[in-house]
Amino acid sequence: MAIRFHLEDDPGGDVGVALSPLCEAVLSLHVLIKPKYHPVQHPWIRAMRTLPPALKREVRAFTPFYVDAIPDVFLPHGEGTSFEDELRVLEELPVATFAYELARPLFHYSYAASGRTDLADPVVRERSLYFAGFYGADCREVAVQLLDDAERARERALGLLRRYWETAFGEEWERIRPQLVAEAHDARARVADGGFWGLMEELRPELRVDRGAGTVVRASPHEHDVRIGPDAPLVLVPSLYSFPHARVNCDGPWPLAIVYPAREVARQGRLQQAPEALVRGLRAVSDPTRLRALRLIAARPRSTEELAPLVGLTEAGLSKHLRQLAVAGLVVTRRDGYYVLYDLDRERLAELGPELLGFIGR
Repeated sequence: MAIRFHLEDDPGGDVGVALSPLCEAVLSLHVLIKPKYHPVQHPWIRAMRTLPPALKREVRAFTPFYVDAIPDVFLPHGEGTSFEDELRVLEELPVATFAYELARPLFHYSYAASGRTDLADPVVRERSLYFAGFYGADCREVAVQLLDDAERARERALGLLRRYWETAFGEEWERIRPQLVAEAHDARARVADGGFWGLMEELRPELRVDRGAGTVVRASPHEHDVRIGPDAPLVLVPSLYSFPHARVNCDGPWPLAIVYPAREVARQGRLQQAPEALVRGLRAVSDPTRLRALRLIAARPRSTEELAPLVGLTEAGLSKHLRQLAVAGLVVTRRDGYYVLYDLDRERLAELGPELLGFIGR
């Protein structure tokens, strides 16, 4: 099953870009709850060990609400809104709407509660409490409060978000905001220049992209086809805390959205293959026998016949090592009458260090 966005070949006019400090804060809470899945964000995870114990307990008590799906109500409600603006929108929502949206991740993806929307429905209640209880008694207690006393639960949830922001994430937002602003500016420029599909291609394998069919597809526990157009625009939300996930919303009244990892954090998390030439070079110099041969060759060009007794091998045995050095480009050969002499390629050897430092990012 999947969520499918259907778009025109050049959907620029139907696609916007927005940032959300509230959404980013909630995504960072998901990171704290599931650290093993977010290696790129481990500096933040380690820094949050200093959170006050009471705040830590409350973050854990709300685990079911951001451990997997993030409530759609936390998506951006416009461009350039502040955290306080976004929190105010949640405070002004009808309490029943807020309660439903916050509770939805607890039951919506359950087969037994599929299609049900009434929080008073016994099946919805049973599924919600079962899901929340899986994460502990404190989590179940929050779910009970949400179902039985929604206004108080809202005050508690928004209180958690405000304390987390004031204690930790507000400062983090100021640090990451310039990077996200630049990312949003780049995304707007690319979309305006016809580059929407190229941007989506970069989000594989989280999204399946088929420009020919005009679809962007995200695997999901439920099936939904959504046509993007002037009356139903798509909002792209770059994030530093969503990696490795790309998250989507396909249900109104909240924005139809794709929350995706910003390029820099995606680059950090991508498995990077070492250049083959660097691997060959390092493999060639990793053997003691080949290192001795290189040291001898560095003094002057030498033949196999000369080198073999100096390194303690037969000529046939040494030839295999010299072949590896030659494949790595560390030695070159020239004929001197009957003999083939091996000479050091000093330029290639000198390149190995900078190449290694360049690959590891120093």
